[in-house]
Amino acid sequence: MAKAGDTCTFCGRSSRDVELMINGISGCICNDCATQAYEIVKEQLGKKKSKLDLDRKDLPKPEDIKAFLDQYIIGQDEAKRYLSVSVYNHYKRLMQEETDDDVEIEKSNIIMVGSTGTGKTLLARTIAKLLHVPFAIVDATVLTQAGYVGEDIESILTRLLQAADYDVEAAERGIVFIDEIDKIARKGDNPSITRDVSGEGVQQGLLKLLEGSIVNVPPQGGRKHPEQKMIPVDTKNILFICGGAFDGIEKKIAQRLNTRVVGYAASKDTAQVDRNNMLKYITPTDLKSFGLIPEIIGRLPILTYLNPLDRTALRNILTEPKNSIIKQYIKLFAMDNIQLSFDEDVYEFVVDKALEFKLGARGLRSIVEAIMMDAMYSMPSENKTEFHVTLEYAKEQFAKSDVNRLQIAGEN
Repeated sequence: MAKAGDTCTFCGRSSRDVELMINGISGCICNDCATQAYEIVKEQLGKKKSKLDLDRKDLPKPEDIKAFLDQYIIGQDEAKRYLSVSVYNHYKRLMQEETDDDVEIEKSNIIMVGSTGTGKTLLARTIAKLLHVPFAIVDATVLTQAGYVGEDIESILTRLLQAADYDVEAAERGIVFIDEIDKIARKGDNPSITRDVSGEGVQQGLLKLLEGSIVNVPPQGGRKHPEQKMIPVDTKNILFICGGAFDGIEKKIAQRLNTRVVGYAASKDTAQVDRNNMLKYITPTDLKSFGLIPEIIGRLPILTYLNPLDRTALRNILTEPKNSIIKQYIKLFAMDNIQLSFDEDVYEFVVDKALEFKLGARGLRSIVEAIMMDAMYSMPSENKTEFHVTLEYAKEQFAKSDVNRLQIAGEN
């Protein structure tokens, strides 16, 4: 600390006029000058950075990206391929240099459709671990048209700015995952009857973000801090990935494929249609009939789907991935020096219940939690070093849990 009477070598103020004075070998610097120096250094170093702090040789190839996703997510190869290619092309867009051929690579935003619990959000969270660009996950359900209760469209970019530590240049090359995109579908067929402020209004507000434009973003959110200075962000190089369950869209697909038409010829034509997985036949036309406006569909050119989880997939999800549910509970008990183990029959029991409740992978977690709750409550206070879960114990604990709640959730 500086003594009273010392002056800042940079601005000349004494220690009595500033909050803090820092001594050096041959001078002092006050807190204000130190802050300014930090900002100058940060700005100058930022100018020296390339478009992307990643060499072309270090760029993760689509197969590398998919292999990384395979470690955490079971199945969904089609969605992984689309997502891997989109992210790889996004990297290449950031690295493209100006040439004389006037060919500029445009971004390809992607939309993923899949029922609840199939891994849409998990795909986004997992790929965020691999990326060298800022990544933000936002929920479309809280968005409303400007001037109404809820969050403004610009709050999406606020999250991205926060992920980039308010480095605008870094945020402008980031990736945004918009979850629950189906919840902003148009509520009625005729858009002119009423103002759909949380549906079509949000879709129209998203158009400028998806297409690419300069948006004034409130760094702390617009509603609570109206006096703050806006930050201009160019969304031209921001990749948008959207995901949604689109519950009921299978009926729209079935109508388009005429799978319900009666007659010999009709049944012959639709014999090859997989009625258990109608999402594989999804087209932009189905998204339009569900309630997405054509303008936003056009700005999401890549459409892919996630397969419903069958018994084999659920069984593998339970134990195979790096962060599988069983491995998480084993680690939780290991932190209390307790070795946890399960009978193979327990896994089959959990999968049976998950299929019964139709909650996808999320249902696995709920069922295992119900089985393990009593053990997690009492075991840390006991001096045991091992705990083995048998099928009888699992059935007993599950029967004591709130089964009705899970059944109701599975039926809705």
